[in-house]
Amino acid sequence: MMIKNIGDWLGKGISPETFMKKMKKNRDLFESKYQLFHLTEEDEAFFTDAASKNIRCVIITADWCGDAARSIPVVFQIMESAGIPIEVFIVDDNPDLIDQFRVLGGRSVPVVLFTSDNGDVLGQWGPRPAYIQEPMVEFKALGLDPESEEYQTKIMDVRKEIVRRYGEGAEYQPLVVKELRELLKEIS
Repeated sequence: MMIKNIGDWLGKGISPETFMKKMKKNRDLFESKYQLFHLTEEDEAFFTDAASKNIRCVIITADWCGDAARSIPVVFQIMESAGIPIEVFIVDDNPDLIDQFRVLGGRSVPVVLFTSDNGDVLGQWGPRPAYIQEPMVEFKALGLDPESEEYQTKIMDVRKEIVRRYGEGAEYQPLVVKELRELLKEIS
């Protein structure tokens, strides 16, 4: 497997703070999920140790994305507490970047990338925890014509199930932490 390199992109993204200030959609949801998240001491120690491996975090996202409003507050806080450099790229402004990291054939966001200092992509996570992604994986496996009525009906059901699996509070947040830990264990 050839390692992808996004070194030419590094340093051209925006900060998490700038992303949050510029949010026009899903701001309330994002902020509520940000406030609900608390990193355990054990997790904080793990991520701080991972930061010592000179990794960077690149996030491709958009404020219009409900998955991003739920997961990116968790990612921001983990990376910030660990001291892992983060930069954000808005998907709509960076089609060439997102096209390198399609999920199930589409431009799904958020995509969280861990890179080396020179931009070698070491790991990828997103757009949502595996348990929450299951209905979409099953739906995509059906291979329905996106123009069909069946597709339109089923995709609405899938989206409802995804929102149901996220839940109302923070119950999904440990899934994000667990999956990011597993990914970083593999690459560090």
